[in-house]
Amino acid sequence: MRKFMINVNGKSYEVDVEEITGGASAPVAPAAPAVAPAAAPAAPAAPTGAQGAVSVTAPMPGTVLKINAKVGDAVKAGQAVVVLEAMKMENEIVAPQDGTIASVNVSQGASVNNGDVLVTLN
Repeated sequence: MRKFMINVNGKSYEVDVEEITGGASAPVAPAAPAVAPAAAPAAPAAPTGAQGAVSVTAPMPGTVLKINAKVGDAVKAGQAVVVLEAMKMENEIVAPQDGTIASVNVSQGASVNNGDVLVTLN
């Protein structure tokens, strides 16, 4: 076994790798990492309603699975307003404070990036 230290996104991981010996195999050139084709950007959803004073943004890239609030709904701090799927996990995006939904800026099934505005509150 050989140990290696690998850095991924600024975080270090210690990895044990088993070294296989024996057999006359030709050295294999390391393969270039596969580059995934860039996905076509999704058309931004037209905002519904006027923009509010408080923006609720996507904390990570993902797909909008469900929108739990509509324009005019009163929401409490911590109430889930959007369910976002990221890395095959459902993440509830919550209202940061009490308020009324002023606009819904995404639609169900839309892809969002980190920092995209999902809804706004007044």
